Amino acid sequence: MNKQIKKIAIVGPESTGKSTLSIQIAKHYCVDWIPEYARYYCATLNRPCTLQDEENMFFGQLALEDAVLATTEKDFVICDTTFVTVKIWSDEMLGETPQVVLDALPERTYDLYLLMDIDLPWQDDPLRDFPNQRGYFMEVWHKELKALNASYKVISGLGEERFENAIGAVDIFLSANHKGS
Repeated sequence: MNKQIKKIAIVGPESTGKSTLSIQIAKHYCVDWIPEYARYYCATLNRPCTLQDEENMFFGQLALEDAVLATTEKDFVICDTTFVTVKIWSDEMLGETPQVVLDALPERTYDLYLLMDIDLPWQDDPLRDFPNQRGYFMEVWHKELKALNASYKVISGLGEERFENAIGAVDIFLSANHKGS
């Protein structure tokens, strides 16, 4: 396989519609969707998360991505989050990030990040922890994406407007990348 498959990542603080929107975008473009491995991992975790768990989630996310990238016939895929999330949660909850994650950050890049704004109402979920800290985590996401010199766009709006804003950002990205190829 010689073609370079683009990766578009849907990221942001908790309860900002990442999973819902990533599925909608993948369906809209008829491309493959890479789910968030950590959601499955944490759903069965019956104790506090450890640094080893964070490392396991990192490797799980990479394995999912690699499997989809190896089998897709599309020019791009939609990723419901990235392992940057592992860094953010590790730093916040455990005070450090596994070195393997830090080493991979500059190596495993994404072509476009859609950073979900915190303008959606909070939705309770057993895997969500910080209903009153979404503003703080939004700033953390900006900081992390800027540190990676990442190409990203903040996506705001409720319901259909959010979807349309995301599609608009992806269309601009695809158009700019099509002209360059």
